[in-house]
Amino acid sequence: MSYEIKKAKDQIGQDMPHTEYSIDQALVSVSDLMSTLVKARLSTGVPASTGQAAILRLAKAQMALVDASSDVLRVHGELKKIGKEYAGYGDETCPPAQAAKKDDAHLSIVA
Repeated sequence: MSYEIKKAKDQIGQDMPHTEYSIDQALVSVSDLMSTLVKARLSTGVPASTGQAAILRLAKAQMALVDASSDVLRVHGELKKIGKEYAGYGDETCPPAQAAKKDDAHLSIVA
């Protein structure tokens, strides 16, 4: 395997789990916000229609993150195939997303 292929393989091996982790963290953040909004509406006794447009938009954002997660997982699968062909990957397992956590500050890029 050439040096450039190894270098690319190593970088992708770091970036892929970090990307998966970041999307999951953004999904948790959006879900937490959704819960907070609905709880606030319930606890304050405002009409059920209050904030409905915001909740609807947030639900769309949440679904977009789920779609993004699915697409990134598909990319991961494709990259594993490429890795087998060009980088000599065998049946190694990929590191868990948690292991790739660098810094939650990167979340703002995704969220």
